Amino acid sequence: MISALTPIEAQDVRTEPDRLRWYLSRLRIEPLTEEIGMAAIDLLRARRLHGHRYAIDAVVASTALQAPKPVVLVTSDEDDMTTLWGKSVKVVAI
Repeated sequence: MISALTPIEAQDVRTEPDRLRWYLSRLRIEPLTEEIGMAAIDLLRARRLHGHRYAIDAVVASTALQAPKPVVLVTSDEDDMTTLWGKSVKVVAI
């Protein structure tokens, strides 16, 4: 599963829109709910981080909190995700 923000962040003009849509069609895209938004704020506050830099990562991390356990977070942004999660979730870099 992925956050609804992930496709926006992943969008690249070098990628054909049909190809991106094909990949996304194979994933469960979770909407940004008020609950996930508030969890993202709590995560940022707990780590004393600013939303301007970490907003999307905090939403992605909070979306992962909604997933059945155990959670493995696959990301190209290992440093930021590790900063947000600490050791509570396995973060795998791609």
